[in-house]
Amino acid sequence: MQYKKPPLNIQSQLGLVKSRGLQFKNENKAGHYLSNISYYRLRAYTYPFQNNNLIDHPFQNGICFEDIIFFYVFDRKLRMLVFNAIEKIEIAIRTKMVYYFSLSHGSHWHENSALYLGNTRFIKDLGDLYKEIDRSTETFINHYTNKYTNPVYPALWMSLEVASMGLLSKIFSNLKNSPEKKSICRDFGVTHYTVLESSLHSICHVRNICAHHGRLWNRRLTVPPQLPKNPIFPFLNNTSLNLNKPYPILSCITYILHIISPNSNFNSNLKDLLRDCPLVSLKEMGFPKNWEKEPIWQ
Repeated sequence: MQYKKPPLNIQSQLGLVKSRGLQFKNENKAGHYLSNISYYRLRAYTYPFQNNNLIDHPFQNGICFEDIIFFYVFDRKLRMLVFNAIEKIEIAIRTKMVYYFSLSHGSHWHENSALYLGNTRFIKDLGDLYKEIDRSTETFINHYTNKYTNPVYPALWMSLEVASMGLLSKIFSNLKNSPEKKSICRDFGVTHYTVLESSLHSICHVRNICAHHGRLWNRRLTVPPQLPKNPIFPFLNNTSLNLNKPYPILSCITYILHIISPNSNFNSNLKDLLRDCPLVSLKEMGFPKNWEKEPIWQ
């Protein structure tokens, strides 16, 4: 089937959604929004308020363009809140990898293939780390390369500062289940390394969505987290969840923050944000009934 939909100017876009029942408080202002936020991008936020089983996708009665923008802004605030929380987790995992492994195996332990499970993955991840170092313009990287010739690349506590969280996650998951790795897991409140590996992988996925301004609120996450069965600290009583929805990974994020950043306001800020946008369907986000009574959300 050939795609035949033509591009539409702003007035035609307004006319199209108006013909489908969308109301406007200020049509001129709506046109200004559409000139800066693409019609197609907003479609992800109009979708829950349309009957998508019908060919013309009519809107529910009473829905106006301003509701859609409010919904859009909610999702942007959610991404910003989550992105800020993930920053703390990223810094913490980087710090703990450097600390435990460097004390045991020296400044360049990351170049020791004996510490890793898979040699092919080790070679690729190390090569990716070198590429990130070579691309870096950080002063401390330039200082090292100008002053030292051996080893060629800086110590890990410098190198990991320029590594992406995705690469951090890959390196961590390929490390053997050593005493150092067990210590890191305990510091994140889990008893088994696969749980932390899975959480970090899922958090990286969410981070990429946030960094690229993608829709998050009702996203079907393709990298779901593995929930801890024996968490060290109170977690969730109800674990019968759709792991592809945002709620489980939001729960993992708040669990980790309780440990590494006890004064974090992520928990309260998320609750406030959800209360401020009554249009949001918590069910679409994967939130179960009585979620606020769970230990980690108290």
